Amino acid sequence: MVQCDQTPMTNEGKDKQQFYNCSCFTTDNIFLEDYKLHVRFVTEEQFRRDYVALLKRLGCVTEQQFGDLLSKISQEVDRRIHLARMSVDRTAIIKSTYRPLHPHVYHLQESFLAAEFKHIVENCQRRNVTLKNLSHLLEEETAPRVYRFPVFNKTFCQELMDELDNFECSTAPKGRPNTMNKYGILLNELGFDECFVTPLREHYLHPLTSLLYPDCGGHCLDSHKAFVVKYDINEDLDLSYHYDNAEVTLNVSLGRDFTEGNLYFGDMRQVALSDTECSEIEHRACQGILHRGQHMHGALPISSGQRWNLIIWMRSSQERNRLCPMCNRKPVLVEGKGFADGFTRASTALLADFCALT
Repeated sequence: MVQCDQTPMTNEGKDKQQFYNCSCFTTDNIFLEDYKLHVRFVTEEQFRRDYVALLKRLGCVTEQQFGDLLSKISQEVDRRIHLARMSVDRTAIIKSTYRPLHPHVYHLQESFLAAEFKHIVENCQRRNVTLKNLSHLLEEETAPRVYRFPVFNKTFCQELMDELDNFECSTAPKGRPNTMNKYGILLNELGFDECFVTPLREHYLHPLTSLLYPDCGGHCLDSHKAFVVKYDINEDLDLSYHYDNAEVTLNVSLGRDFTEGNLYFGDMRQVALSDTECSEIEHRACQGILHRGQHMHGALPISSGQRWNLIIWMRSSQERNRLCPMCNRKPVLVEGKGFADGFTRASTALLADFCALT
């Protein structure tokens, strides 16, 4: 494998570079599953003023229903407030009690990667490469700037799913990825960040995102959040229309026998769904879908079987330090753990030096 000429910030850098959350983390983008709606909750007065009319149209018509909704929101806000501490506690318990089925899958090896993916990365690292030079290697979907390509080989995907099943069946505590996915695993808590996800992002995905998405931070990705989600006929079937807390997202279908469950993409988040024509994209085992994080999308229901997906939300502090992608305001930083939500207090000079390397 040709090594990257770029030297982006490593996972060790998180000990030197502090990452933060935006204060909107506890107030914005709270998902109301019963109404398929994301809301902002600061006070009950504000919430009633902003949403009561809409909620009535969606079927929340009685005070009992509204009271139940407020209770669920309060629980979610409380979960977010204590999320970092709970994650640290879970990580420590998992490290001391869980015995991996396949320890080798926690350390990225070139043998895990599809030959086509390695070829794409090698081409991205050549001097004076352009997107046109990669057109024969990348499959561009009908949705704009959405790309498909093989990422892992079948053997690795099977072993990773076996490892995830083993963890799911264990007594170890599990932190779920977000409020929209009830079934899934946070990979940092399981121990995948340092030796798997970070080198995958830095040495393999970074050359590609630099070329495909330079206008939205693809050349300056310095943190991530990685998790897996599971769709099962008896569990989560689909995923509502949303955008990601990321500058660039990689979504890899690891496999299992499943039917239907296509992804669908609309427009960027600033465009209303009513003004959007959506495009469907088929999930194929071992292949990844790469797209901008602010590109609205969802997953249609599977009709049989089970599917595991590996999701990597890649973030650029240079981009999000200017404007939080979740609240669309200048971020107000609050302390976080690990990569947190990817915000930094780094000087603009440091960021400029990092980006110049790309």
